[in-house]
Amino acid sequence: MKFSNSDFHPMRWSLAAACASILLSSVILYSSSEYADFTQKDRRAAQSQINDARNRLTMARQDQENLSVFSQEYDTLETNKIIGDDHRLDWMEGLEKLRNQNLVIDFRYNIAPQKIYAPQPAIDGGNFDIHYSETKLQFDLLHEGQLLNFFDALRSQIKGLYQLQGCTMQRVVTDEESATAAGTHIKAECSGGWITLKNRNAQP
Repeated sequence: MKFSNSDFHPMRWSLAAACASILLSSVILYSSSEYADFTQKDRRAAQSQINDARNRLTMARQDQENLSVFSQEYDTLETNKIIGDDHRLDWMEGLEKLRNQNLVIDFRYNIAPQKIYAPQPAIDGGNFDIHYSETKLQFDLLHEGQLLNFFDALRSQIKGLYQLQGCTMQRVVTDEESATAAGTHIKAECSGGWITLKNRNAQP
């Protein structure tokens, strides 16, 4: 079947409409694909923002819970005079109270001025400076058990953190001339110190 030029004349508008329809369909399909990609990207971005907001909210809640816990621990340490300034007078008062309890025959003590503590191995003190007040204790004892009772009372009755480093004991050789009415059988000397934490951000 053959077409002449005269046959195309009445069909040209139909052909033009068909071509326009194909072109319009192609444009619509392309636009739809682009819009779908854009919508998908926008949805992923929105989901990412939602996830980020959820994570920030979770972290904020955890920080709030941690702050509550740490605040209670901080208050406890402060009440027990582990955080704060030098509590030398309080320690001396506490030792004198122990003296009145007659836990040992007698004892003498010397509390050195506070200084920066450098533990070995080194530890990270965070926002706190670690201070140390070296304390020497000399005892007159009837028996070794008195020394243990004394340090048990020290830790339970005196607020603060006392770190005992060690003790040396020497038995007293007595005879009729040197024997004392107090009955001192052992002399002991102990070294250690009080540890306190000083918040660098605390107001002077």
